Amino acid sequence: MKVLLLEDVKGSGKKGEVINVSDGYARNFLLPRKMAEPADAQAINAANIQKSAAQHRRFTAGIKAREIAQSLEGHSIRVKARVGENGKLFGTVSGKEIAAALKEQKDVDVDKKKIAVDPIRALGEYPAKISLFEGVSVTVKVIVEE
Repeated sequence: MKVLLLEDVKGSGKKGEVINVSDGYARNFLLPRKMAEPADAQAINAANIQKSAAQHRRFTAGIKAREIAQSLEGHSIRVKARVGENGKLFGTVSGKEIAAALKEQKDVDVDKKKIAVDPIRALGEYPAKISLFEGVSVTVKVIVEE
């Protein structure tokens, strides 16, 4: 029996694939658990439409990430921090503060987990690598000031 998988099934296939399985496996395991549906023309067409829509969303997200990377290339971000004696910071400047500064100064929304920077514990300039999308990253200069 041919079935269209609605989710990943270990040992059988990935979501969206049309596979050929035994009738008993399909009727007694896959179909009752809503892990698959019979592969008729309508179900296959709907799966193809969903795949193409997901591919299109991924393509447009990649284009948008490249545009953001071009706009950030060579720019610097200023982060204000509380400073103690000898120019040492109270705490560190992390990806969270850099993401907030990016949002405020450049109006770019970046997840703090996508910012790779060594812990910053003193005033000065530091490089920060921002991964915007798969294969798209940009390095910005972070200026920590009082």
